[in-house]
Amino acid sequence: MKIEKLTENKIRIILKDLDLQDKSLNPNQLLLNTANSQSLLLDILNKAKSECNFDTDGCKLLIEGFFNIDDSYVFTITKYKEKSPNQKRYVSIKNTNINNSTKLIYSFSNFDDFCNLCNYLNENKHIVLKNLLKNSILYLYNDTYYLEIDELNTSNKLYKTFISYISEFSNKLNYNKNFDAKLKEYGKIIIKKNALQTGIKYF
Repeated sequence: MKIEKLTENKIRIILKDLDLQDKSLNPNQLLLNTANSQSLLLDILNKAKSECNFDTDGCKLLIEGFFNIDDSYVFTITKYKEKSPNQKRYVSIKNTNINNSTKLIYSFSNFDDFCNLCNYLNENKHIVLKNLLKNSILYLYNDTYYLEIDELNTSNKLYKTFISYISEFSNKLNYNKNFDAKLKEYGKIIIKKNALQTGIKYF
């Protein structure tokens, strides 16, 4: 287990398989409300308090997690303003690997980052995009490139690997219909159909 203090209110935790095995957990059970997962969370919070002076007593916690490329599990814990000193911790968990939306949107700082993703996917040919998603569109809006992925197949066995790859080059946005409408109305379409496959082919 590795704990990194990002800010006064946020830490990053990196877990390996061995850390989960000690609690008889598998990655899919990590953020479930079970006795073993809660025990691991308390161990993490106690360790963060002793090693990083990250005290969460009386705080609300937001936990966000995802699988990394090397099969480690990475998540952040953000604490919010303290209420009463006697108040119990309130935990809100968001697993970024589970998304029921039919659309996902990722932002790229520049076009080169999108091209680098396409090159990386091209090098890892075990990722078959046609089996993972229905379509992808690349927009340019307010000097930022946005990739909209339509109907991602979360049951595909390489789904988590694909998510970890794309997360290396971009930032995931919470899908919002209003923002989607803005992209369609004000954004400039760079690649209208199969943006990832087109990027792999030409860039």
